[in-house]
Parts: sequence; structure tokens; C-alpha cells
Amino acid sequence: MPARDTYHEAVVTALQKEGWTITHDPYTIKLEGISYDIDLGAEQIIAATKDAEKIAIEIKTFIGPSFVHKFHEAMGQFVNYLVGLEEQEPDRTLYLAVPQGTFNKFFQLPVIQKTLHRYMVKLIIYNPVKQEIIQWIK
Repeated sequence: MPARDTYHEAVVTALQKEGWTITHDPYTIKLEGISYDIDLGAEQIIAATKDAEKIAIEIKTFIGPSFVHKFHEAMGQFVNYLVGLEEQEPDRTLYLAVPQGTFNKFFQLPVIQKTLHRYMVKLIIYNPVKQEIIQWIK
């Protein structure tokens, strides 16, 4: 089993509070001899349309001496996972989950915003203490 981020269970609880069903923990993609383990796979039924929305979530804590290093690591994983999902399950949307404090400080820097925009990174902003989703950025 892959190592879990410190706030893994907080994000699981936050998603469940919003009505998501965790279907994969982790969500594994296997392509051409390479195996990727995305932290979570989840589904939610959207009542208005009766369509199932499926997501995969890479959870990050950004704990450590260098936010820049952690961001580089997260972006590399995100891009690889995105390519894998496009091949294996293109109807599943990939999100990067980041703590509210990190989003409010580091993710507001112009260069980070440009990177997120250029690579169309979808974000889930979570509060690890309250175990709540603060914002979805699509």
C-alpha cells in the first residue's frame, strides 16, 4: 500500500460529508507496465440529471521545508495521473486536494496561479481540522 499523506483521512471524511462515496482507496491506474496510485476515487450521483460524476483525487499536505519542491512533486504526479486517466477512464475527473492554509498563501502567488491555469488543474481546498471541503475550483 502506498504511503498516505498526513491529511488523507480528513479529506475522505470531508468528501463523505458532501455525499461522495469512496470507491477506490487508492485508485490504481496501470498502463504499459507502469502503476500509478492516485489517493482516492469517488463517485456522487447528481440528482438533477441522474448522471454519475466520478472523480480521482491526489491529496497533498505541503508539509516540509520547501513548498516549491512539494509543488513540483504534486504537479509531476498530477500530469502523469491525468495522462493515465485519459487512457484508462476518461470520464473520471482528476483533482488536486490542498489544505486551505497552503491555498491561501502559496497557491495565490502569480507564478503558481499561471501554472495551475496553464495545466487546467482542478482543485479541492480542504480544512484538515474541521474535515470539510472549503472550495471546489474547476
